[in-house]
Amino acid sequence: MPKDFSEDFLVSSEDYGSVLSKTVLPFLSACRRDRTLQGRDRFPLFCSVFNAESPIGTVLVLHGFTENTFKYSELIYSLLRNHFSVVAYDQRGHGRSGRVEKLPHPSVTHVSRFEDYVDDLEIVCDTLLLDLPKPWMIFAHSMGGAVASLFLERRHDVFSAAALCAPMIAPVTGVPAAVASSMAKALSLRNRGRSNPFFMKPYAGPEDFESSCATDPVRFAWYDAQKASHQEYQNSVPSARWIAESVAVTKKILAAGAPESISCPVLLSTAEHDNSVLPEPQKLFIARVPAGRHLFVKDARHEIFRSVNKVFFPWWHEILSFFREVNA
Repeated sequence: MPKDFSEDFLVSSEDYGSVLSKTVLPFLSACRRDRTLQGRDRFPLFCSVFNAESPIGTVLVLHGFTENTFKYSELIYSLLRNHFSVVAYDQRGHGRSGRVEKLPHPSVTHVSRFEDYVDDLEIVCDTLLLDLPKPWMIFAHSMGGAVASLFLERRHDVFSAAALCAPMIAPVTGVPAAVASSMAKALSLRNRGRSNPFFMKPYAGPEDFESSCATDPVRFAWYDAQKASHQEYQNSVPSARWIAESVAVTKKILAAGAPESISCPVLLSTAEHDNSVLPEPQKLFIARVPAGRHLFVKDARHEIFRSVNKVFFPWWHEILSFFREVNA
């Protein structure tokens, strides 16, 4: 096993940033092909395809709210070194993909319809997966987990397995969902749907670890520095319209017969200390998926993949084992 890495090629070194810059990122650059696809309504989507050596399958990595593909560099590296090719893309309004005009601040994250995310995923799958080795699988976090869930309920012919990391079956809103939705819709009616709520401030520099979704200060610090130096990574607050759409997604995912229609195995991970999404709707969802499994991750916040090593490493090993089962 290479120095500085765990058995699954996660970074175990205390010199985390140096290992990322000297080993992980050059490796990813060498096997990556970038292209821009046209999503729904010809919206530009920045996509990357990573080709593994002697691949045993392909994993599509789908990031969460205010994130981007770059944030998942460590996971993508691990997947590649474990012989999974990877497809990843920045969802609309995120990272290096296109953004709507007339946003009040570049860090505001907006979407007109949540289904736009699902339509984009469908286009990416139908375009980029075709030349990559099967089985095709998906790893999706948070908002990406909501997008993946809706896609799995729509299309039963694409993925052979799905790993959902703290999926946004229902977001934490701080107020009852109906109240949050009404407030967001009221702003939209006043033509302020692209504005962030007054109590949510746009990105203003380095963020606070203690209130973050991570439990590993080293992993947090590395990406926080990257975010601070790249404006395209500085997504932060939601627009009013995004809030309304995210609240409405719960009923769609949990609609009668919807989870039951998912045909592939699904592994859903719930973080013990999650302040971003609600755990009970996750449990309701996965209990209804015919081949659903539930994994409770102790001592983790919302971003399980940015946990301390003793939490992160065993959890990720479970994810890799789950994907390998498809080939068994």
